[in-house]
Amino acid sequence: MNRENRELHLISNGKLPLAEFADVAAHVWPWVTAIHLRERMKTARELLDGIDLLRQAGVPPERLYVNDRADVAAAAGIRGVHLAYHSLEPGQVKAILPRIRIGKSVHSIAEARHAEANGADYVMFGHVFVTKSKAGLAGRGLAELAEVVRAVSIPVIAIGGITPENAESVLESGAKGIAVMSGILGAANPARAAEDYCRTIKEGGVHDQ
Repeated sequence: MNRENRELHLISNGKLPLAEFADVAAHVWPWVTAIHLRERMKTARELLDGIDLLRQAGVPPERLYVNDRADVAAAAGIRGVHLAYHSLEPGQVKAILPRIRIGKSVHSIAEARHAEANGADYVMFGHVFVTKSKAGLAGRGLAELAEVVRAVSIPVIAIGGITPENAESVLESGAKGIAVMSGILGAANPARAAEDYCRTIKEGGVHDQ
């Protein structure tokens, strides 16, 4: 796989105020492929306001994704929508929004195959490693990630406990890219963290800070 085509997704954590998330995004977006608004408790209006904040911060609309809310993605004219297990099927969204990029969260081979068959452009599989956001649950591991990659022809983005130190092993398992939350949002210098993730997945190895 061409390293330059590998993807880095940054996902909001639902805790950081959207104005603060937009401020972080303003500094990190050159290093990331996609910036996701994953805000389960926000209304459609609040999500639109959040997207406006991100755009005012200089984030290009082609880098922006919203989770679950296809209506918000359509209204905002952004790049993508990422669907959860409880969301509409990708094909249902694509019938209305044929030009939008559609992702789907999956946790098994069966779910990944179902998402692909129903029109997803990529799937996000996890959690790969132990992560604080899934406290007490074991990671699904690299072997299962590799099985999911082999089971579908669309890109697989890996999520869950991924650091610059273990990102290469994730990509060697066949993932097209990685998704990060606390690894960037919780960093002392989010821009440097994003740059390090980006350089790691595109060039290999861990780079000096």
